[in-house]
Amino acid sequence: MSRTEKTSYHGRANPQAGADAETQLGGEIGREDLDKRTLELIDALARQIVERIEQGLLPEIHLPIRSLGNVVYDEAKGYFELGARRKTRTLTVNTAKSFAQTLRMMASSHAMVEHDDFATKREAYYISKNWGDCRFESQAESDAIMDDIEALASINGLTREQLRFFPEAHGGSVAGQLSVIDQNPGTGDDIEIDCSQLGSGAYSIPRSVEHLSFRTDARFVLAIETGGMFQRLNNNRFWEKSGCIIVEMGGVPTRATRRFIRRLSDQHDLPVYCFVDCDPYGFTNIYRTLKVGSGNAAHINQFFCVPRARFLGVMPQDIADFGLGDATHPLSKTDVKRAKDALKNDPFVVSQPEWVEAIEQLLDMGVRAEQQALAKWGLNYVIDEYLPTKLANPEAFLP
Repeated sequence: MSRTEKTSYHGRANPQAGADAETQLGGEIGREDLDKRTLELIDALARQIVERIEQGLLPEIHLPIRSLGNVVYDEAKGYFELGARRKTRTLTVNTAKSFAQTLRMMASSHAMVEHDDFATKREAYYISKNWGDCRFESQAESDAIMDDIEALASINGLTREQLRFFPEAHGGSVAGQLSVIDQNPGTGDDIEIDCSQLGSGAYSIPRSVEHLSFRTDARFVLAIETGGMFQRLNNNRFWEKSGCIIVEMGGVPTRATRRFIRRLSDQHDLPVYCFVDCDPYGFTNIYRTLKVGSGNAAHINQFFCVPRARFLGVMPQDIADFGLGDATHPLSKTDVKRAKDALKNDPFVVSQPEWVEAIEQLLDMGVRAEQQALAKWGLNYVIDEYLPTKLANPEAFLP
């Protein structure tokens, strides 16, 4: 941290009070209102800077500190969130470039909102090549400034997508008993996509999902780690037999995928069940990220995590219950380290006795199992036996 970026414990370092993420981004507030709030935030910050200059003071911006040391896990809320610590970025000789970059990026955001446009993270980096001496030398530099601005916006109930900076990666695939109401970008007219009528294909979640609405009579959402397993369940129309919506996460789910699942679950009161490999990475990276978020992204967890998610499997006990012992692989040194670190340092795992017991059981067994291990009993065993058996007792799922 620069000597001019001092740590403090301000309350909200923002010109307008933030609001709870559920009312801000849960679909109850329209896009026009969110755009208005984004413009108001940037305008208010600009006015603060101008006022300090007119008073003969150095301009400064108060930014939330994005680190594990400034993260709080509130079990009642169900996600990691930023603590109260802030850093103050003051204009000095040493920080002139980063200060200018912060202001220029906020100005770009303001212009994109005004003109209903957007930029990917990569495009945001290249936009700066027209900024003269304050241009970014690398995308890592650009991303860091963007994350600071998003952290500031987050305490006002806004995300990077409201700032009109979109990620490069789109979301996962979706199939099942769901109609997605999108909009024609040219006319603004509604377009309805029936995810049960896409043949052997699937709906692809867009990079930003705030404008979407949904119609469904599904009973639950099944979030699936791997593309191969998603394809098997989709080809066999598992969602039709079980009355659900299936979503491919493709490993650690993208922002768009997490936000899509969160909004869908909230708006239609749908439980979310996760079907993930039985290994420390699946537990502590893929599932944990979906459910409670991550420590280094605490400023966005309130928007993107899915607190009501439950872990359907594959659980360590499933290895014994479904006879998968000879279809496992030994835990690697990395697996063991990740599991032990979670038991010692992960606030979510430590607060959940069921997860502590499951991870200790996996360490005692010394093995891991993939979703595909169920193919030992036949390619469609997962559809005919495993999932129906598990879904009959959701109370047994891990929290």
